[in-house]
Amino acid sequence: MTPELRDHDQKNEEMCQEDRKSKEGEAECPLVGTAGGCHAEVCEPSPGSGSADSCVCDPRAVLGHSDRQTWSSQMDFIMSCVGFAVGLGNVWRFPYLCYKNGGGVFLIPYVLMVFVGGIPVFFLEIALGQFMKQGGVSAWNIAPLFKGLGLASMVIVFFCNTYYIMILAWGLYFLVHSFTFHLPWASCSHEWNTPNCTLDFSRACSNHTFLTSSATLSSLLNISSLNTSGSCLEPEGMRSPVMEFWERKVLRLSGGLDEVGDINSHMVLCLLATWVIVYFCIWKGVKFTGKVVYFTALFPYLVLVVLFFHGVSLPGAVSGIVYYLKPDWSKLRDAQVWIDAATQIFYSYAIGLGALTALGSYNRFNNNCYQDAFVLALINSGTSVFAGFVVFSVLGFMAAEQGVDISKVSESGPGLAFIAYPKAVTLMPVPPLWAVLFFVMLLVLGLDSQFVGVEGFVTGLLDMLPSKSYFSSVRREVVVAVCCITCFFIDLSMVTEGGMYVFQLFDYYSASGITLLWQAFWECVVVAWVYGADRFMDDVARMIGYRPRPYMKWCWSYITPLVCMGVFLFHIVNYKRLVYNGVYVYPWWGEMLGWALALSSMLCIPLTILYKLLLCKGSLIKRWQHLTTPIWGQHHLEFLSPETEVKLLHNKEASKNTLLFESVI
Repeated sequence: MTPELRDHDQKNEEMCQEDRKSKEGEAECPLVGTAGGCHAEVCEPSPGSGSADSCVCDPRAVLGHSDRQTWSSQMDFIMSCVGFAVGLGNVWRFPYLCYKNGGGVFLIPYVLMVFVGGIPVFFLEIALGQFMKQGGVSAWNIAPLFKGLGLASMVIVFFCNTYYIMILAWGLYFLVHSFTFHLPWASCSHEWNTPNCTLDFSRACSNHTFLTSSATLSSLLNISSLNTSGSCLEPEGMRSPVMEFWERKVLRLSGGLDEVGDINSHMVLCLLATWVIVYFCIWKGVKFTGKVVYFTALFPYLVLVVLFFHGVSLPGAVSGIVYYLKPDWSKLRDAQVWIDAATQIFYSYAIGLGALTALGSYNRFNNNCYQDAFVLALINSGTSVFAGFVVFSVLGFMAAEQGVDISKVSESGPGLAFIAYPKAVTLMPVPPLWAVLFFVMLLVLGLDSQFVGVEGFVTGLLDMLPSKSYFSSVRREVVVAVCCITCFFIDLSMVTEGGMYVFQLFDYYSASGITLLWQAFWECVVVAWVYGADRFMDDVARMIGYRPRPYMKWCWSYITPLVCMGVFLFHIVNYKRLVYNGVYVYPWWGEMLGWALALSSMLCIPLTILYKLLLCKGSLIKRWQHLTTPIWGQHHLEFLSPETEVKLLHNKEASKNTLLFESVI
């Protein structure tokens, strides 16, 4: 730091300590942080002044830690983003939506939504974290009035971390039961099977008239879309062994949300094991996490390639792939197709969770995050399309083996992961081998999404802790342990006999399309209209050395907010009561619990705005000016050249002790 800048910092610190008499109609204190000076978001009365109008900057609000960890290499960041964003939603949800919405024609709205919704917000979150060098909460010091955006993302990612790990626990349970010569879901000779269990697919299907129903996917893993009563394998009360293993052995499903039942001790052990794995993957920070994701992000691709070549060699695979890609052009006139495309983008790109901001905050300041955004988008969407070939080659094989149309064997979400594919491996040569390979892939695929989500939550939590408080001295390992233990105890409600109903409440409401669209809408509005789209483009240019194409600014300012709000309103207008398995309708109090989960994150934004406006004094215009003035960190001086790019200028319109940090290219 140059002597001139050091003198400015010293003078600014002295001015921040001076008593000031507030004039009528003037805001109590300017919410401005300066490089090396005071960074108070809320100014407090000076204890020695004796006047409520005198204030000093809160020393706890100093931002910008020069010792913040960074990735060992840029590939660590790429792998972490791939591991987090590429998950079960890409492998199972996208192929199902493609099949449901006209096959190959679904790619048209999907690709369009990638460029007007996915990439712009994906890039915005990574660039924001990289520029502010803060996690999902503190990064919104770029416009302190809207810090509720960070709190909302923390709530959403906490809920995701809590219930998403149940998928891993179920996968681990299936994996353990795969190490046998005869898969337990391949026959009807077990204690959990009922007299209605059958393996005679052709006889059952020939005596039954099928009723097909279209199910609306509400979230990443919507269990309600499983329609067992309309399946070819269960006419007239008959049940397949894989369905009975899933419901009677794994879930031990009760009659409803109000029937909690006993805790499944085996599932508790699987749940505990997955949380222990997650803890030891992230407890040492990004230096260690960045190495773990090399395996967890790349291994699923190896398994997908193996399953692909095996799948296309099976009889009937070609018909399955044709069914997957065959375009139905009339579907483009259906609004639901465009809604599904937009919603899938926000799910698969992990937008609105704050984790991408946290991952970006560990980048070098001059990292080319603009290029990274396009590379990661290509990997994410490419994985989805490739997974479709893997899934539907197997479904085509199943349809040929059972002598039915492929539409009768296709499931969605967990139905594909825990019913259709386990059923498929029983029809393959050496079933245990393919079962082990599949469930190892499922575990690894979900594991990196899980621990990167926990990493994002822990990063935001640590950045929120006051720098000079007792809690800031707590070791990172302890904070991670507390988070994991807390989520584990909440998860115990999902390993009971009524746990599936609790899981679906979390899945349908806490991280649904409504909450993610609401979050993405406000992110674009705040950056483009409060902070300023051109201003943020300048900040990005300061990091990467050139301005991104203008289309990014147009998307942030107009296109993406309109798309988000349009899809959001469509969800609200077409809202339907939550139903499990097409039969069980949730009670009113269950839906109220679900809406409480959704509103717990959505209301963070307006309530925080209201609270901050009421807390600050002065006219509404003064409050707005002070509350939307960014709070800068010291790293902005560390990474910029003071001689050519940085100036500390006095703002004549501001009060005498307000020093604004301004960067000039």
